[in-house]
This record gives sequence, structure tokens and C-alpha cells, in this order.
Amino acid sequence: MKQIIFIFSILFALTSCESDDSQTKEVTFSTILQNDSFYGNYDNPKANLVIRNQEDWTALISKMNPYSDTNYYVPDATIDFTKYQVIAVFDEVRNYGGYSIDITKITQTNNRIFVKIEQLKTGGLNAVITQPCHIVKIAKINKEVVFQ
Repeated sequence: MKQIIFIFSILFALTSCESDDSQTKEVTFSTILQNDSFYGNYDNPKANLVIRNQEDWTALISKMNPYSDTNYYVPDATIDFTKYQVIAVFDEVRNYGGYSIDITKITQTNNRIFVKIEQLKTGGLNAVITQPCHIVKIAKINKEVVFQ
């Protein structure tokens, strides 16, 4: 009987302890850019990026705007990287329009930031080359970013 009580007390103690990693908190984000434009480079692979400084941000904008004399919309280059970081997801280059890549939720634990990526639009609308992207800004959090 003592062994049963001892075993149950250990099981109770173990199940009542909360793991620091299991407590999730939602992270608010604001969209900087979301579209399915094609930025003129077939070599841009599917990518998930975390940008924490102005140099990397400027390089990404330059890569997205190869035709500086045209009216392509590119995001505002002024972000205070002492307060914010940028998360950018790019889908593969597609032969048809209507696709999307969507950051639908961002959460954090004590150790990590989790970015949930979905494709809410399935495409196939018209024969135009596209590369969907979604770029968001979040508060600067020095944690590992995991894309799901």
C-alpha cells in the first residue's frame, strides 16, 4: 500500500510540474508586404528569413526590386532594428497566379519563437509567373525562430 501511495505521489508531482517550454504566448505582428508578385529572378528559392539588422533588410529589398526604374512596390526600408525584427517567408516560383504564402500565427515560449506558415490560396488562376511572399514585423525577441 505504501508503494502504491508513493508511486501515485511521484506521478502526481511529475504531472503537476509545468514545463517552461510548454507555456506559449501569442506574438503580435504587423504585415509589411504580402503579395504574389514575381521579382524577376528565377533563382530565388523558397526561403524563410529572420532579419535582425538594416544591412540584411536593405539587401533583401534590393533583391526584391531588380528594376529600380519601375513602379514595383517594395516595403519601406526604415525599420528600427533596435526595437523590431522582420520575418519574411517566400514560396517557390510558381507558373500560375493566385497562390499565397501566409504567416497565420506567431507564438513564443521561453526558448523559441514559432512561426506558423500556411498556403491559404491554392492558385491556378492565370498563367503568370509569381513568387508569393509574406513579410511581417515583430518586436525584437532574441530567441531561436522555428518555422512550422
